[in-house]
Amino acid sequence: MWTEEIVAGRPARRHVPSGVVFREVPGGTFRMGLSEAELAAVRAIERSGGAEDTLEPFFAAAGNAQPVREVRVEPFLIARHPLTVAHVRHWLPEYEDDYADADSGTARIEDDLDDLLGAMPFRLPSEAEWEYAARAGTTTLTFRGDGKPGEDHLLDDFGHEQRTAAAENPFGLAAMGSANEICADVWMPGFVGAPADARPRTGAGPRAVRGGAADLYPWQGCDEWLLLLAATRGEHAQFTAVRPAAPLPPRE
Repeated sequence: MWTEEIVAGRPARRHVPSGVVFREVPGGTFRMGLSEAELAAVRAIERSGGAEDTLEPFFAAAGNAQPVREVRVEPFLIARHPLTVAHVRHWLPEYEDDYADADSGTARIEDDLDDLLGAMPFRLPSEAEWEYAARAGTTTLTFRGDGKPGEDHLLDDFGHEQRTAAAENPFGLAAMGSANEICADVWMPGFVGAPADARPRTGAGPRAVRGGAADLYPWQGCDEWLLLLAATRGEHAQFTAVRPAAPLPPRE
């Protein structure tokens, strides 16, 4: 069911039936949420003229990613990048995608979401797992630092291995923040009362999503780069990408 491989110079596990490549994320603790240092970094971008519009709505909504708290994450597997159209067709052969230009592009799923989640032998990552994986040991706006992310940060098609490899973070994960990726947690504004052990929050209502900067490309100058930040979160509506997670398989 699984093979161990080296992909782009890093260990990886491939789910043989579907071809999805996973990376092993090491366990650890991290500070989850939008920190005061990150808010200051966004303010600095704004002061330097890097914002296309007022960022007051972003700052007003900062509480949705606060309070910052320490979270413990156990080791797990997560897909190297979001599922592509070709991946989804492994489980849903009749799947059609109006958003992707190629089978190697990110699949953005609408009505088929429940069918996909029921068919694939994986789970969704919790928000804590997603952010931990996106930060990859860093505490800055993105894993690349506190500078304003640009369109060169986007990756929406994985047919070019060299470009995919160049986009990986220190955990070997690509395109985190490009497409809005659905998480296992139900959407709640803020982290008051959230568990400290990376479990997803459950309940009724839409799920939380992370990322989405490529969903709005070509950018129209409305500061879509904010969606690339590791701490940015939102509420699922319409289409979504899926980056599955899984427990570590037993070693043979």
